Amino acid sequence: MVVKKLFQLDGRVALVTGGSRGLGLQMAEALGEMGCKVVISARKADELADAETYLQARGIEARAVVCDLQKFDRIPALVDEVLSTHGCVDILVNNAGAIWSAPAVEYPDEAWHKVMNLNVSAPFFLTREIGRRSMIPRRSGKIVNIASTAGLKGSPEGMPTIAYNTSKAAMINFTRALATEWGRHGINVNAICPGFFPTKMTAGYLDKAGEQMIARTPLRRLGGDEDLKGALVYFASDASRYVTGQYLAIDGGVSAL
Repeated sequence: MVVKKLFQLDGRVALVTGGSRGLGLQMAEALGEMGCKVVISARKADELADAETYLQARGIEARAVVCDLQKFDRIPALVDEVLSTHGCVDILVNNAGAIWSAPAVEYPDEAWHKVMNLNVSAPFFLTREIGRRSMIPRRSGKIVNIASTAGLKGSPEGMPTIAYNTSKAAMINFTRALATEWGRHGINVNAICPGFFPTKMTAGYLDKAGEQMIARTPLRRLGGDEDLKGALVYFASDASRYVTGQYLAIDGGVSAL
């Protein structure tokens, strides 16, 4: 096969959670640019509608479905919507997430549950639903979990995020465990670990310590609008068909220090 064809995704169906802005929208755009029919899901209808318009203006076949993944009972309806429209899910990108910063000794119970529910439990319930109803019966699928370099280490000074770090470490091992279990069904499960990108989630910390973070990054910059696209397309395409249970840090070299 010509190498270029390994990366093509023409006609495949992708679901991207948290796809209305930031990294999720960047990744939805990447999949659409490579030929996917893209479904984006998020909690806020207005942001989701804007993202749908943005993608469609770029010639991408995109559909938006409002869903608050913290309300687990709504996950089957999200899958119903995608399957009724497209018949299958070829690619699932578990991107939706939350962060809450507070010292561990003062960390609110509600904050812990919110972060763990959205970052760990919801991706599991959604993945299980899609596995049961689409990927396992078809013996094919690509699952890309968006973890974080925060799952590889502790919190940076001035940003105590124990639940977020714990949840992202869980997603890395969720990736490994599911990859070993579902490989026999022809399903690849991998993870991307972004470092610091300017997003709504990281804005507060970067306002305080962005210059120091850049100075500590070997490539001397933060992540940009194109920096997740290549890795996602690799994991979503046939180019990675013999790769599963792995994670890739995209952090300008910080994790190599």
